[in-house]
Amino acid sequence: MSQLPNTSAATPATLDEWLAHCERLHPVAIDMGLERVGEVWQRTGITLGTPMGREDEDLEGPVVFTVAGTNGKGSTCAMLEGILLSAGFKVGVYGSPHLVRFEERCRIGGELVTAADLVPHFAAIEAARGETALTYFEFTTLAILRLLATSGLDAVILEVGLGGRLDAVNVIDTDCAIITSIDLDHMDYLGPDRESIGREKAGIMRAGRPVVVSDPQVPHSVVARAEELGADLWLFGRDHNYAGDRQQWSWGGRAKRFNGMAYPALRGANQLLNASGVLAALEAMRNRLPVSAQAVRTGLATVELPGRFQIIPGQPTLILDVAHNPHATATLAVNLDQMGFYPRTHAVWGAMSDKDLGGMIAKMRPLVDAWYCCDLPTARAAGAAELKQAIEAEMAAHPLATAPKATVSTHADPMAALKAALAAADPTDRIVVFGSFYTVGGVLHDGLPKLNAPHMPAA
Repeated sequence: MSQLPNTSAATPATLDEWLAHCERLHPVAIDMGLERVGEVWQRTGITLGTPMGREDEDLEGPVVFTVAGTNGKGSTCAMLEGILLSAGFKVGVYGSPHLVRFEERCRIGGELVTAADLVPHFAAIEAARGETALTYFEFTTLAILRLLATSGLDAVILEVGLGGRLDAVNVIDTDCAIITSIDLDHMDYLGPDRESIGREKAGIMRAGRPVVVSDPQVPHSVVARAEELGADLWLFGRDHNYAGDRQQWSWGGRAKRFNGMAYPALRGANQLLNASGVLAALEAMRNRLPVSAQAVRTGLATVELPGRFQIIPGQPTLILDVAHNPHATATLAVNLDQMGFYPRTHAVWGAMSDKDLGGMIAKMRPLVDAWYCCDLPTARAAGAAELKQAIEAEMAAHPLATAPKATVSTHADPMAALKAALAAADPTDRIVVFGSFYTVGGVLHDGLPKLNAPHMPAA
């Protein structure tokens, strides 16, 4: 077990001071494993949900949903939250990372928590931690879990940060696991292929409890782990399914059906898959969290989630999407292709250096007329010059007769890149900002940008 001395003499008082403290506690950003974080959680004496083996103790804890997956986790959490709120339940959600402010990581009753809500729980985790080293993610996760556990909630939705089996949220025994999609990402930590990655995500399952899979092509490793554990496996295409289009769709589970529903408020090609998994999870937990058909319709119709194919009307149109791997970028490309005609597409792109940059570029090249590569404020990011070089290498290696003859430029940050794109854009063009939470967050610091091309009158 890693043991490092407490590096702070003074006790932090504000959320910013606590976050700075957390950044200094561990020499690395990611230290996979549950031993340290599990021991600290045990020392808090707090229970969240129903721990395995204690089902007969009538703990009256909230129903816990744990959501893992390569992509689609945030949308799944938001839709689940929206339906449960519409049904009148008290709901808490934990997700990461944030776009602009740390407080975005936790919502209770549909509202962001405040710094004042969080600070006492940071202090409690520090007291329980002793000399045990925790990463920033582990420490902040435990603080938010403690807040959720003490808030008198009916349901808690936990989004896995990375993988599943060894992620900090997996110290909590879930009542219902949801696996959204499985594709190639974080392979340094999770393994080289979908089978390996699926096995890691299957680590959030619990024996005898439901696990819902939304991926239509589930790896064998996920099914095998469910059978080994005796988990109640809900597979897409077998235990839940949907039919329909952008006008109207229907869903069927094992014993429930919803017909004639409007498309969810979240846009995008995969949102019906995500919604199908959400409805299956709710059917699986219907005895503890009954929801009406009207709650389903209202929840799906009103759900909001910034940065997920978020379209901001203007001249030009602005699209924000946190797609940060080839799988998510392929979905973004499909969604852009379905938007209708735009004379030119300008792409503001910032990304992490450990991502498959070539894979992301290949998905977007047929659509992009001008690339605006930007630096991001983290050491893990690829520099703008590196991104530009990757685009030019991809163009040279794979000439595409159908791809636009794109220009490529570099910029100091996402907002500078967006301003450059706006200066070059016509009112009927579109600008897409993508590649990372940092990229999208970088253009949202002062609120939603309202775009007017230079020769348009000011708003």
